[in-house]
Amino acid sequence: MTTVRQFQVTFDCAEPERVALFWCQVLGYVVPPPPPGFESWEEFEATLPSEAQGGAYACVDPEGVGPRLFFQRVPEGKVVKNRVHLDVRVGTGLVGDERVAVLEAECARLEALGASRQRLLLADGVNESCLVMQDVEGNEFCLD
Repeated sequence: MTTVRQFQVTFDCAEPERVALFWCQVLGYVVPPPPPGFESWEEFEATLPSEAQGGAYACVDPEGVGPRLFFQRVPEGKVVKNRVHLDVRVGTGLVGDERVAVLEAECARLEALGASRQRLLLADGVNESCLVMQDVEGNEFCLD
């Protein structure tokens, strides 16, 4: 039996580069180097048919620990709640008011990048409170 040790998370979106660069800022990820033989992603994109240009973008954890994120252009817009979402862990080990303060501070940073706040979900006596947000294209994610 094969054991999977690596995976990527794929996002459908309208503007792959814009969404990827947002997530680079959120997670401290970076854009990987272009394919061998190309000085830049722009140079590589110029070799693609016009309909494929700008159709995909990726970002990676510079430490190689987190999953690769891949963003692909799709023609349809988002119409319902995500079935899968990312949880961005910022309040690990904190409880109560201290946890909420860290969530609020990170929320403010991400709003400046184009995210939008949806709602704060408070859990009584447990460190599972989270702040539901949306990225620059309306995909839900949680700060927890």
